[in-house]
Amino acid sequence: MFIIANLLITIAKIIDIAVTLYIFAIIARVIISWIQYDPYNSVVRFIVEITEPPLAKIRQLVPTFGGLDISPMILIFVLYILEGFVVSTLNDLALALK
Repeated sequence: MFIIANLLITIAKIIDIAVTLYIFAIIARVIISWIQYDPYNSVVRFIVEITEPPLAKIRQLVPTFGGLDISPMILIFVLYILEGFVVSTLNDLALALK
């Protein structure tokens, strides 16, 4: 069973890294929105394409506050909660299997 436990620990680490990188992409998206950027830049397009779908869903549900878009903060908050839950659950399951 230690093989499955090690696999679960590895999956938990990969999820942790993936969510952290996605949060950095959201932060980069926020910074990009503050400056004048080239919409044809491939890096900018990539960041916008990976962050826009969940941000658009949140914008539909949550109104803006006087022109302030809080959807990135809400998405980061939700990602931290899900990351903590999923990673902790996988680590606990792996420890139970060892």
